[in-house]
Amino acid sequence: MSFRWSRCLPCTDAQENPVSDAVTLPDLEQATRRIAALLGRVDDSRLDGPTPCPDYTVRELLGHLTGLAAAFRDAARKDLGASTAVSPDSALPVLDDDWREVLPRRLEEVAAAWRSPDAWTGMTRAGGVELPGEVAGAVALNELVVHGWDLARSTGQPYAAGEAELRSCEALLAPAEDGPGGSPEDGADDSLEDGSDGESLFGPPVPVPGDAPLLDRVIALSGRRPDWQPGS
Repeated sequence: MSFRWSRCLPCTDAQENPVSDAVTLPDLEQATRRIAALLGRVDDSRLDGPTPCPDYTVRELLGHLTGLAAAFRDAARKDLGASTAVSPDSALPVLDDDWREVLPRRLEEVAAAWRSPDAWTGMTRAGGVELPGEVAGAVALNELVVHGWDLARSTGQPYAAGEAELRSCEALLAPAEDGPGGSPEDGADDSLEDGSDGESLFGPPVPVPGDAPLLDRVIALSGRRPDWQPGS
């Protein structure tokens, strides 16, 4: 449901080969702004409603978004404390009463943190896993895009994402054997893709037509049905 690390991303020798300032880095701001725009229509009556994440209600999805924004903000800053040490699957998220003030602020903070080129270099930690900054940034973007879709679909709101964001998510979520550099020899740690019980943290991809919209293909790769609706 949450973190999944892909062998498709460049993740070897991250400390010796930092991302150049000349490289155009992914921008998380549009993804965070979309989520913030959705929050105004999430009234209290919707908090106990279902989401595409089987274990989460809307309340828990919002709690997860609040926690992941803080975790990836701190991962970008290399502030490796309690927020980056705990797996998101260790317990159901708790939504605090002040979430309407806290979550928009956290979203602004995580977007700002990843605008720094330094965030994309060296090693960092998220979900208790050590990983290169460039991979952590791609995972952060994927979390925001996919869970933004979850929130929109759960609350009956439209959702769209930019092609560059979706291409990044597609590269992260694609089965390793289908992506470039997907062999186990490319230097990635298989344990980063698995939960402690050896099972994937995502469900299996959902089949969709090859000509399906890119957003639908990304959502299907995350193990969700693109046609999911509350009660379906």
